[in-house]
Amino acid sequence: MIGKLTGRLDYRTQDHILIDVHGVGYIVYCSERTLAALPGTGEAVALYTDMVVREDLMQLYGFTSLVEKEWHRLLCSVQGVGAKVSLAILGALGPDGVSRAIALGDWAAVKAAKGVGPKTAQRIVLDLKDKAPAVMAMGGSVADAMDGPGLEVIEEAEPAATKSARKTAPKKPSGAAAASAGALSALGNLGYGPSDAAAAVAEAAATYPDADEAELIRAALRLLAPKG
Repeated sequence: MIGKLTGRLDYRTQDHILIDVHGVGYIVYCSERTLAALPGTGEAVALYTDMVVREDLMQLYGFTSLVEKEWHRLLCSVQGVGAKVSLAILGALGPDGVSRAIALGDWAAVKAAKGVGPKTAQRIVLDLKDKAPAVMAMGGSVADAMDGPGLEVIEEAEPAATKSARKTAPKKPSGAAAASAGALSALGNLGYGPSDAAAAVAEAAATYPDADEAELIRAALRLLAPKG
């Protein structure tokens, strides 16, 4: 099973890219949002991947974060949802948007994705709502991991000037997914149930998209406070 690829972006199309890893080219299918976030042709690239193997098919799907990869896996587990529909949902909402929609039971947001009807959207929310807290608790992305060890492949793929600039650049922020994950963990430590905590964090993140972890915790606690 191929779980991650690191190499050079050789070319891209509307729905897939080719990554050159030491002379071996891997075709990887991605959502529109992921494709838009990738660097230019010839530059270093790293993606988490999910491999589908059937009698008549063997395909790789690529993701910039473990949250996106996990949502793809879960979406494809829902009856009537294949890889194409899953990528359409992730492309329309992004992994954070999917987390919010599932946690809040917002099937209308899921339905906004191309090729998703109301019955399918409702089934997705119903089947996956209890799994939202665990996925939201996963933070980090390939960009975060790229600052760690074990990156010989990507360093060899980069020009010297680019490699030098990347090594001296400050570490990228963890982002909204990590803030949500931290807030969710904190609420769990305070004794709130996973589903209630996930819904509160999702609503807080939707209302305050630029909030850090501490701000999300405060906003979520206000939502969880007894009314009246």
